[in-house]
Amino acid sequence: MTARAPGPILAPMSQNDTIDFGFTPVPRAEKAGMVRQVFDSVAPKYDVMNDLMSLGLHRVWKRIFVNAIGAGSRDTLLDLAAGTGDIAFLSKERGAGRVILADINHSMLNVGQGRALSRGLASGLDFVCCDAEKLPFPDRSVERVSMAFGLRNCTDKDAVLREARRVLRPGGRFLVLEFSRLQVAALNPLYDAWSFKALPAIGARVAQDSESYRYLAESIRMMPDQEELAGMFRAAGLENVTWRNLSGGIVAIHSGWRL
Repeated sequence: MTARAPGPILAPMSQNDTIDFGFTPVPRAEKAGMVRQVFDSVAPKYDVMNDLMSLGLHRVWKRIFVNAIGAGSRDTLLDLAAGTGDIAFLSKERGAGRVILADINHSMLNVGQGRALSRGLASGLDFVCCDAEKLPFPDRSVERVSMAFGLRNCTDKDAVLREARRVLRPGGRFLVLEFSRLQVAALNPLYDAWSFKALPAIGARVAQDSESYRYLAESIRMMPDQEELAGMFRAAGLENVTWRNLSGGIVAIHSGWRL
């Protein structure tokens, strides 16, 4: 029998080497690709599923969010995780000047471009496929940065917040609309049942994809709560940080300024 040289001794991965993908720890370097696969899968049915998942409430939340953004005709709004364009289109319809739709996922942006053309909104819109953790925009180049339902999918959330502040002009504002911590304890059992039973079942029936919607439900639970996210805003150098709960804290709008 030929002796076999011992292989390399592999050290177990530390917490710093892994990141949450829903409830599952995965290698940090692999999360972005896994999230991209999720959104490649859900892109064709994304808007229909948003209505079903939120019982239509996402439309109300987004209108409130766009009002809070308040981008005017002289402002450039950079919308991160722009997806299929809801925030950008609403902002444009309400008087925003230039709107840049930035997303890491080509499939989502392609859907957004088609929707923009069908609405006659192509003028004043730019589509950029990029990573929110490493934005390809100059320092101090935009007046507003927004991000709706995208931060929880990012590997390095602190890097996203630092990049948002970097590209803001002094006096500019960064706003995040994201799922947060429900503040009504009595509703938690109903909310959990909807998230972990109903959503994957709806995903399987409508989008032929239960696993992606199971991940989306799990990612909501892994998102920092209101206080923790506000602290992350401050640590990134944003000031006058506030948040506003909507629908009892199911979602919240966080805001911070570059002063």
